[in-house]
Amino acid sequence: MPSKAAADVLSDLPDVECVVYDGTGPVPEGVEEVEVWIPPLMPVGGIPEVLARMPKLRLLQTVTAGVEPYRPHLPRGVVLCNARGVHDAGTAEWAVGAMIAMLREFPDFVRAQDRGEWTYRHTGVLADATVLIVGYGSIGEALERRLAGFEVDVIRVARSARGNVHGQDELPDLLPRADAVVLLVPATPATTGLVDAGFLAAMKDGALLVNAARGGVVDTDALVAELRTGRITAALDVTDPEPLPADHPLWTAPGLLITPHVAGSTPASGRRMLRLLRSQLLRYLAGEPLKNVITGSY
Repeated sequence: MPSKAAADVLSDLPDVECVVYDGTGPVPEGVEEVEVWIPPLMPVGGIPEVLARMPKLRLLQTVTAGVEPYRPHLPRGVVLCNARGVHDAGTAEWAVGAMIAMLREFPDFVRAQDRGEWTYRHTGVLADATVLIVGYGSIGEALERRLAGFEVDVIRVARSARGNVHGQDELPDLLPRADAVVLLVPATPATTGLVDAGFLAAMKDGALLVNAARGGVVDTDALVAELRTGRITAALDVTDPEPLPADHPLWTAPGLLITPHVAGSTPASGRRMLRLLRSQLLRYLAGEPLKNVITGSY
């Protein structure tokens, strides 16, 4: 288990022994007997070696929506489940906040406040904007619900088209229409570097890029170059590399808001994570179908 709080929600279950391993220090004794591993929020080092020491492992349940650190190393016969839904509220709320902050120029006003300057001017606004959600899964749905009161038009994009959701192959035609582009795609080979120079060039002048997905989805050098032209702005909760080194050019790029991967790090996510873990373990013990099983593309 990743924490004492997580272990405590299972403490009343019969024949269940929980050991806390937060990813720091040596792997606990007895790891060879582990059937269920719930890694901590931040990936542990040496994942292939840790997995190799768990011959009895049957379930790997992440506390994140992304499973890219574990998926390539998963032993045969081990079920992989993610935490779909746990971080929806926090991530969607962050995306709305990032859009409002950048469009209303809050970072600039905070800097002016620090200098004691009254810098009145008109700003942008979210109302009447077209928001393009790239990666329309459960977080995208949560984001759209939160945008319902902001008088915006929403364009939805997923890996493949379905109903009122466009396919990813339609992005070249959709990008020029968007005032804000929100990235919520999972990290997969198909999404690595998705937002490259061509993607950014297709965005309209004055558009805002919001990345709440994974840093590797965006070509960092291409983004820095585009930001330096002043043609677009961006808000990033994730970066490539991450953590971002102190001397990285992203820190000084104009028109950019950076937060340190905190979108889903909220009390609400913590509460929902504990509920999911208990629910999954009860299903596992009863031999019932598990939630959020990762199969094929996700």
